[in-house]
Amino acid sequence: MALTPVEVRLAARPADRDDAVRSAGALLVQAGFCDAGYVDSLLRREQVATTWLGQGVAIPHGMVEDKGLVRRTGLAVLQVPQGVAWGSADKPVHLVVAIAAASDEHIAVLRRLTRLMRDAARIEQLVHTPRAEDIVAALTSDAAPDAAAAAAAPAQDFPLGVDLTLNYPNGLHARPAGQWAQLAARFQSALRVRHADAVADARNMAALLSLGAGRGAALRLSAQGPDAEAAVAALRDLVVRLGEEETRQAELAAARQSQAQGLGRLLGGWQPAARQTIGGIAASPGLVIGTLVSAEARALDVPDTHQGVAAEAALLDRALNAAAAQIQRLADDARGQGRAEQAGIFDAHGQMLRDAVLLRDVSRLVVQGHGAAWAWRHVLAERVAVQRALPDALLAARAADLQDVGERVLRHLLGRGEEAAAGVDPASWPRDTLLLADDLSPSVTAQIDVQRVKGFCTARGGPTAHTAILARALGLPAVVAAGAGVLQLPPGERAILDGYRGQLHVAPTEAALAETEAMIERLARHQAEEAASRLQPATTTDGHHVEIAANVNRADQVPRALEQGAEGVGLMRTEFLFLERDHVPDEEEQFAVYRDMAQALAGRPLIVRTLDIGGDKQVPHLNLPVEENPFLGVRGARLCLQRDDLLLPQLRALVRAAQAGPLSIMFPMISTVDEVRRLKARLAEVQQQLGLAHVPIPVGIMIEVPSAARMADRLAAHVDFFSIGTNDLTQYTLAVDRQHPQLAGMADSLHPAVLRLVADTVDGARRHGRWVGVCGGLAGEPLGAALLAGLGVQELSMSVGDITAVKALLRRHSLAELQALARAALDMDDGDQVRALGAQLRAAPEAGQ
Repeated sequence: MALTPVEVRLAARPADRDDAVRSAGALLVQAGFCDAGYVDSLLRREQVATTWLGQGVAIPHGMVEDKGLVRRTGLAVLQVPQGVAWGSADKPVHLVVAIAAASDEHIAVLRRLTRLMRDAARIEQLVHTPRAEDIVAALTSDAAPDAAAAAAAPAQDFPLGVDLTLNYPNGLHARPAGQWAQLAARFQSALRVRHADAVADARNMAALLSLGAGRGAALRLSAQGPDAEAAVAALRDLVVRLGEEETRQAELAAARQSQAQGLGRLLGGWQPAARQTIGGIAASPGLVIGTLVSAEARALDVPDTHQGVAAEAALLDRALNAAAAQIQRLADDARGQGRAEQAGIFDAHGQMLRDAVLLRDVSRLVVQGHGAAWAWRHVLAERVAVQRALPDALLAARAADLQDVGERVLRHLLGRGEEAAAGVDPASWPRDTLLLADDLSPSVTAQIDVQRVKGFCTARGGPTAHTAILARALGLPAVVAAGAGVLQLPPGERAILDGYRGQLHVAPTEAALAETEAMIERLARHQAEEAASRLQPATTTDGHHVEIAANVNRADQVPRALEQGAEGVGLMRTEFLFLERDHVPDEEEQFAVYRDMAQALAGRPLIVRTLDIGGDKQVPHLNLPVEENPFLGVRGARLCLQRDDLLLPQLRALVRAAQAGPLSIMFPMISTVDEVRRLKARLAEVQQQLGLAHVPIPVGIMIEVPSAARMADRLAAHVDFFSIGTNDLTQYTLAVDRQHPQLAGMADSLHPAVLRLVADTVDGARRHGRWVGVCGGLAGEPLGAALLAGLGVQELSMSVGDITAVKALLRRHSLAELQALARAALDMDDGDQVRALGAQLRAAPEAGQ
């Protein structure tokens, strides 16, 4: 492998951190590693999270979104013998290693730096060497580590394990890491997770976060113990399932961001006149006028007093329990208000309190004679610094969660556990408050009174931090990473917060205030018009209607789906009821969930898919046999036909819930007519037992395997509808495991072979007057939706965030155009050729223009 090129400037004397970053950035630009704009990206990164690594080393690197400014991978090093202060770091930086990398090529450099930092003498030598080649060699040599480094080598993998690729859009962060740790704790076996050279105990959430596993990271899961095989299988399933959930959340966030950008374009080049304008990163959209209020936390005075090991240990135990109880109340309150994402954040906070390594390090200091509060703060500060220094900006931003949890415990240790985190009284804030802070904690953000607070601006933070996520959930405009200048602004000043463009305008003129009010009214009118458009049906220009439904699993998600224009729920997955518990949900538990869904839809259609377990979805507490090839084994309908203990309670709950609204039952993974006959017979028995045989319940099946598509005309005689699962249909048609890290890219649902099976399904259904829907990923892609409608599919069910774009596309084309496109696609050779056809469709103008 070619060595990474390095530029070095010896004996540099930067005035401060920003000067050091600019100087290192200039070296990168002069060497041709990046464009000049990358220097600003380096500076913005420092505002989001410090790049101080420790041991006198800092690693400035650009924002993820600015990788396009990198021409080739390279390093620029400033040697600063006298040192330069680096933000909140408690020691100066002597080696500034600026990185320009468009991919993961710089990971090897980070490994070498980590190894170097174990050798304090070597670092000291590099700080004072007069030879640039010494620094170049240290950063490019792969020489074996010394004995001290070897002694610190990480734990090894266990013999039993599996490899997989992390498919989380935002990398491994607190919420999924907490769920990994919870699952690992259920098994007797030891579980480990490897990323590159780092290995973490899967029970330890902090250790998992310290892996720094970003999107696409190659992981090794391994276990050793009496239930090792089940433990590895369960963790792999959880990793994959959470990846699907994270992807759906990211898609929804992207849809919201796209909508916000559309509104932001209405602002054009308008800029309100003000005494001062501060720029940051737009984290949550909106435009508001308000009064500046400081929410900066008061520094806690932590004396190092020691009253004996037993007394300090008891104090720590009480503080941890009290903090855990507070966090649990926050999580419960969030769930009660239908804010599942907020609840998940606080669940992760609760997991942080169970970090055995953190407690060990604190306990060690207590035994050495330090007070519990001092020891806690000392260890916490080290942990936060390490998290903030992670190379991945998304993961570094999670340091705010660790700080938040740690300070909650610290307040309890100091006897101030019931005080507000910010140390101020929110009841005293005006009703047009714009909060200013270094970095609002998730706890403070979640408890904001939106009747008083209209938005906030922070010096640090990032658009993917939990604070920003909560702001978007609350509908509050937010600007983050605006720099330390926001902390110097005078409270009580009037200001305009622009969450679309990431700007805070301080002390605006009267004319600017009037212009802003007019702009706010204009934005509100546009939003109302957009909302009305979303609720319009997906009717083509020649009058053909396509029903648009949402893939939704819980009743609290229904309002959002309806607001975005869904006409019903086309797929309710029931696996979550089994996957999120350590026991099989009984009939009453299931009935309550299905009934609530039907009631939330208020007469709109609901299609519930019966339990689809097996393949890539495993449930440890079901005690299913381990299969060599689970995708071709006992899964879906095959499993339910073998397990009456699973099938019959679910059917009873569904039949009872169907009395609350129009509910259809859909059986998954059907491959033969005999399976349909047997499942319908079981359903008829249940209806008879409940005295509801006279109440018709529509029955449908998933078309997910080629045999079902080719036998559609025979299957249609026994059911009321088909719903095509394009994800599995693609996998089985093309013989590609969609979770395989090397083959996943071949699982292309636009491949003509898949589209031909869709056409076969529609043709078979027509012979018996049955309708066909699609609930797989293809339905939510604009081009996919156009092709499916052209092939004769009558219902499309998708993620909520996809609804607006799909409806808009279908409304601006005629059915004849879509049918012509579909016919052409069936005659293509591969998915790329099909996409080329779609480019013309996407470029078609809005009707009437």
